[in-house]
Amino acid sequence: MDFFYENEPAIRLSAFLGIFSLMAVWEIFWPRRKRVRIKGEIIQARRWLGNSLLVVIDSLTLRVVFPLAAVGTALFAESAGYGLFNMMDFNPLLTGIIAFFILDFAIWLEHVASHKIPVLWRIHRVHHADIDLDVTTALRFHPLEIVLSMLWKALLVLLLGAPVLAVLLFEIVLNGMAMFNHSNIKITPLLDRWIRIFFVTPDMHRVHHSVYHHETDSNYGFNLSLWDRLFKTYIEQPKDGHDKMTLGLEYYQNEKPAGILWCLALPFKKLYTPKKD
Repeated sequence: MDFFYENEPAIRLSAFLGIFSLMAVWEIFWPRRKRVRIKGEIIQARRWLGNSLLVVIDSLTLRVVFPLAAVGTALFAESAGYGLFNMMDFNPLLTGIIAFFILDFAIWLEHVASHKIPVLWRIHRVHHADIDLDVTTALRFHPLEIVLSMLWKALLVLLLGAPVLAVLLFEIVLNGMAMFNHSNIKITPLLDRWIRIFFVTPDMHRVHHSVYHHETDSNYGFNLSLWDRLFKTYIEQPKDGHDKMTLGLEYYQNEKPAGILWCLALPFKKLYTPKKD
């Protein structure tokens, strides 16, 4: 376990770069939707820069505020004997699977809370303000949200005594699946239907980024699709269709969300009440 903790940054960075590169190339050669234009201009370069700067700021903030992160917390819990699984003689494989599912549900629940609780929505709307959707949108989170999310995961890892390897795999899968289902990639309808039986697909998650409130209030999953089906928050397709649907927030359909300073300041700006669909 010490090997995984000591090499965690390199392992996660390698997985991130590999998946990001694959999705980026896929988007270029087989895009699902045409790029959004603002005043006749495609603003992808500014979007990519703003979203990329956000993930750099997020990573630096997390390393300063929460240097242990989720994997470090799992290692601490294991060495100290804290947490449910560390106090009971469970099968290691079964423990890892159970921990993975609990953590996945916890992230789904956190996502729902970030939409339902006004102070959390103030922060989370930075992610939803992106007026287009591609692999970089998966990186677009305010530093405050990243820190709060890590605190939530670390608390659960500590209470569960989740295995170190299971936590590391969960972090890699969560990050990789977020890049996958935010990507602007073309998948055949038949394959999409089969994949989304178990996992969130780009078409499934794109509905969640609609300007329509009832569609934003659906398809919260980042990885497993079962939680939205189980809790009746699943919408199969957007009412305007994927090619014509409008993404982002209805009050910010302009070039401003592409700016890094605008993104950092958004949680402190006026909180608009969404119009009825």
